[in-house]
Amino acid sequence: MRKPQRIPPASGRLGVLLPGFGAVATTFVAGVEAIRRGMAEPTGSLTQMNTIRLGKRTEGRTPLIRELVPLAELDDLVFGAWDPIPDNGYESSVRAGVLHRERHLDPIRDFLAGIEPMPAVFDTGYVKKLDGPNTKRGASKRDLAEQLRADIRAFKAKHGCDRAVMVWCGSTEVYVRPGEVHASLAAFEKGMDENHPDIAPSQLYAWAALMEGVPYANGAPNLSADFEALEDLARERSVPIAGKDFKTGQTLMKTILAPGFKARMIGLSGWFSTNILGNRDGEVLDDPESFKTKEVSKLGVLEHILQPQMYPELYGDIYHKVRINYYPPRGDNKEGWDNIDIFGWLGYPMQIKIDFLCRDSILAAPIVLDLALFLDLASRSGLGGIQEWLSFYFKSPQTAPGLYPEHDIFIQHWKLKNTLRWLAGEEQITHLGVEYYE
Repeated sequence: MRKPQRIPPASGRLGVLLPGFGAVATTFVAGVEAIRRGMAEPTGSLTQMNTIRLGKRTEGRTPLIRELVPLAELDDLVFGAWDPIPDNGYESSVRAGVLHRERHLDPIRDFLAGIEPMPAVFDTGYVKKLDGPNTKRGASKRDLAEQLRADIRAFKAKHGCDRAVMVWCGSTEVYVRPGEVHASLAAFEKGMDENHPDIAPSQLYAWAALMEGVPYANGAPNLSADFEALEDLARERSVPIAGKDFKTGQTLMKTILAPGFKARMIGLSGWFSTNILGNRDGEVLDDPESFKTKEVSKLGVLEHILQPQMYPELYGDIYHKVRINYYPPRGDNKEGWDNIDIFGWLGYPMQIKIDFLCRDSILAAPIVLDLALFLDLASRSGLGGIQEWLSFYFKSPQTAPGLYPEHDIFIQHWKLKNTLRWLAGEEQITHLGVEYYE
């Protein structure tokens, strides 16, 4: 690994491009504008609020992350989006029903209304519960992807952006397994020309971003940039990629609790999870094929954290079930129930029950912000390809081939901060601490 060098400053405008302009994207955009106007605090954002320890505890050096590394300023962010539904930012925000209309949306109505989504690359064959008229037409999937590339160039020129990043905030597509068409760039581009059915719209966005040198993060569980062809392209062009599936409500709780069980060698016999939500995401996941994509993302978390092959007596026979139920009255305020059956000394059983009344888009919005700023930092630092240090933000972290993903949120947090220290030329923190007692 190369020695960190001076990172170029984050000068000029940064375009933040958002495929999908529903609840998550509009909550993010409206939130950033509210923060820029002093109407709110950036709660939940590490880039804006978190400190980072440098050196020994006795030195007392704990700057903010944004003081340690050169991140883009919020005032320099410019937003663009694609969506099959033509609602502008204000209309979409009101429809999503996440933010308080009078308190947070009406005061910035002119700003939000000025963001109109570009026609999307969209196909109901991949998202069956959603449709809209604001879509592109093309002779082939390659043609559609080239139209996205043109959109990126036009957006940067119109808004005077020096750089751009793309964060997928669209709906969950149907489950697609990596196949021969994903095995090489040549096969993938041939597949675009031939309209291969295993090339979903999100993959076209990812390809377009990489071809334009735009870092890409996937906030949904669908196959998007996490296959050999696009991983090779990202590495060859030195463009950062990260994913996938924003780690919000129920899975956030799992990645907090499961490491605690393993740390104390507490056994787990069953974990039943169910959710009710009524936003666009809930409607899309009401389709079994889209739910399959989400289910695979959610189910993998416990196995990777608990390592049943290493601790078969504790975790070798777990019953893990996940359910998502579309319930329109709930709106974006998802409710997640977990029943956890654990056992301790001499095998005696215990139970934990969680009722998490969360707001998925409120939890996801600061993730979008941090990913946008960190991906831009990675790009300016010359870090192309998979950015595993951003695993902290994802349910299904992307890793190098043959390397299992790290799901433990505390290890992920440690990895993220040590990467920032490394970029800044600071010593790694090991927490050994013997020097204090010598």
